[in-house]
Amino acid sequence: MTLSFDDILAARDRLQGHIERTPCRYSKTLSEITGAEVWVKFENLQFTAAYKERGALNALLQLGANARKRGVIAASAGNHSQALAYHAARLGIPVTIVMPKGTPFVKVQQTRAHGAEVVIDGEGYDEASTRALALCDERQLTFVHPFNDLNVMAGQGTVALEMLEDVPDLEVLPVPIGGGGLIAGVATAAKHLKKDISIVGVEPAMYPSFTARMRGVNTASANGASTIAEGIAVKEVGDETYAIARPLIDEVMLIEEPFFERAVALYCNVEKTVAEGAGAASLAALLAHPRKFRGRKCGLIITGGNIDTRLLASVLTRELVRDQRLVSLRIVGDDRPGLLATVSAVIGSLGANIIEVAHNRLALDVPAKGAEFDIMIETRDAQHAQEVMDALRERGYPPRAV
Repeated sequence: MTLSFDDILAARDRLQGHIERTPCRYSKTLSEITGAEVWVKFENLQFTAAYKERGALNALLQLGANARKRGVIAASAGNHSQALAYHAARLGIPVTIVMPKGTPFVKVQQTRAHGAEVVIDGEGYDEASTRALALCDERQLTFVHPFNDLNVMAGQGTVALEMLEDVPDLEVLPVPIGGGGLIAGVATAAKHLKKDISIVGVEPAMYPSFTARMRGVNTASANGASTIAEGIAVKEVGDETYAIARPLIDEVMLIEEPFFERAVALYCNVEKTVAEGAGAASLAALLAHPRKFRGRKCGLIITGGNIDTRLLASVLTRELVRDQRLVSLRIVGDDRPGLLATVSAVIGSLGANIIEVAHNRLALDVPAKGAEFDIMIETRDAQHAQEVMDALRERGYPPRAV
């Protein structure tokens, strides 16, 4: 079995009018930051905030009457489940979703809100999939795989059709890899339309499923690590997706966690749009390997925007710390009235803002008549933070960043 360009064209015709034709826009600021010419495909503007609607709906529309009546089931960390639940409800098809225990609350809640029966089971996708297959046999349902399904892959491939219609001269597509459904569909469509386009796979370093398969390593039994890109945290790539995508991929990159975080923050701060960790993987690749993409016309897919709000707040705050716009300073001085006021006056005179203060008299590495202050300040940038530290040092209160 293989995926053809005609399958993707047929999927486009089925999906027309049922999903958003999302924009693909040039980003001047991201281009300046990365050194590439960056075009962004906003799949987070789909109703369920992810590209997964394409594959899920394409599969549902091809079910027979009996299968529709009995219902469908899937295992998913979130975006496939929401897509399947939403479109199944539109079509009057019962749906059951098995989600891993670590799935973000927002994805669980939204899946239930679309009318699905949600079963929480398994430490990761693979265990959840095992439970879903058992329920599928027990209830005589149709299993809609999130990636290892030709109809799903064909639906995902319509992303590339739209991108190359909007920007025909794209040179490289960095594509996130989890189970491989997106890259199989995108690579099939893109390479058919533009043979010299470069397809670059992007994986979390914690879940190198595609890379391991290329190297002949079995990662199915590996211990799952925690990644912000949980949407592509799959231990083992699909057999069919691998067979289709491998001959079409030019390179696969493994990306460390800080680059996913920075990419999420950049989308929020620069493009004013929300991307989840996996959804920001393409931009993370440009940040991690700028030389590979410099000067090239790159099409980035924001594959999804379903990130837990607490996690998003944490990512944005951590980015402020990385940029030294939030700095925690430790100062040791005499425990006497007015010391904190003096330090505060120095900080305030330079235009920095004090966020919080912790006053510790009991630290054993501080003199008995001394006191230790941890002061978190907000600054404009790293240079401004250094100016504040230099001023405190000149006044006799040398700070230490903590």
